[in-house]
Amino acid sequence: MAESSPSQPLNKKLIAAVIAVVFLYWVSLYLYVPTLPVYVQGKVDDLALAGIILSMYGLWQMFSRMPTGIVADWIGRRKPNIFIGLLLTGLGAWIMSGAQGSSGLLVGRAITGIGAGAWVPLVVLFTSLFPAKDLIRATALLTVVNTLGRMAGTVSTGFLNNLGGYPLAFHLAGAAALLAIVVLLVIPEKRRAVQPPSLRKLGALFIRPEVLVPSLLSAVLHYGDWTGSFTFLPILASRYGAGNVTLSLLMTLNLAMVLLGNAISTGAVKRLGEKPLLVTSFILMGLGLGGGALAPSLTYVFLAQFAAGCAFGVGYPVLMGMSIKKVDTSEQNSAMGLHQSVYALGMFAGPWLSGLLAKAIGVQPMFGITAGAILVVGLAGQRLVD
Repeated sequence: MAESSPSQPLNKKLIAAVIAVVFLYWVSLYLYVPTLPVYVQGKVDDLALAGIILSMYGLWQMFSRMPTGIVADWIGRRKPNIFIGLLLTGLGAWIMSGAQGSSGLLVGRAITGIGAGAWVPLVVLFTSLFPAKDLIRATALLTVVNTLGRMAGTVSTGFLNNLGGYPLAFHLAGAAALLAIVVLLVIPEKRRAVQPPSLRKLGALFIRPEVLVPSLLSAVLHYGDWTGSFTFLPILASRYGAGNVTLSLLMTLNLAMVLLGNAISTGAVKRLGEKPLLVTSFILMGLGLGGGALAPSLTYVFLAQFAAGCAFGVGYPVLMGMSIKKVDTSEQNSAMGLHQSVYALGMFAGPWLSGLLAKAIGVQPMFGITAGAILVVGLAGQRLVD
């Protein structure tokens, strides 16, 4: 597959095909997510253990994404890694659908985390179809597709649960992964030059501030997002009486705000620059988690989800684009693998550490402490961005 250059027109058919794969991929990963915390807690009556199970998604992304990027550069192809990731995404959903206790849930969630490593070559595959000057706009567009896929999944969850119980959403997630594989198989890929990994070059790449700093800031942003939006705000909402459909709508509202944030980033990044958008992102995340700490009712939980979703939507595409903006194309898979592995640390640590803290002091006090920490670290860290 030819890489786009400033002198070449965009290949709209290839762009559309990759968009279809990305959309189905995220549908597969998120079709069961809105009620997953409640599903897990129903089988594992312990907040700390529930947090550990939910953190497996982030933990195994942390381990899988960097090697995925390195292998993609090494073999000069991206499709094999994407294919394997899609298979694992479907398999993990199938295992969780029949899990009877913590072991099956732990294994299934870990497998979906490994499958999520396919996001590394998918990002680079998509951005390679655009000229370098449009890189951040391309990542913002891709994040829009990502968010639309997640929304399509989450808006369906509650209705599917009511229709066929929890297993139905997991089974349809597996079907979406298989459909994505079918689309992937018809996408042509021109093999690039083999790039054997060099520990010296990789080490030099990974400590470059323009790669490492955005990755660490993204880990902070993901910590807040996975502590709130995907773990403890749904649990808090269920305590205020939210059922399956309401939890599904809660997650969909969050993703709608992510989409709004993506649109803001796409339109404002050239006019305002990256730093003002990052400041806005971390302030909004602090407000969202702080709102969870103070929420006296379900209405306020929805407002907290509103702020947290917009925060993530503004900051995530900016940080993702910045992490590969100044990297040679031959190393972009590796740089993106580092970026996604580092921010997966936040996805893992958020549910895990927050689960331990919530067990010790309660869910809402945990939100207050987390909000303050993210504000301080995020606003201090953005000053280091070049």
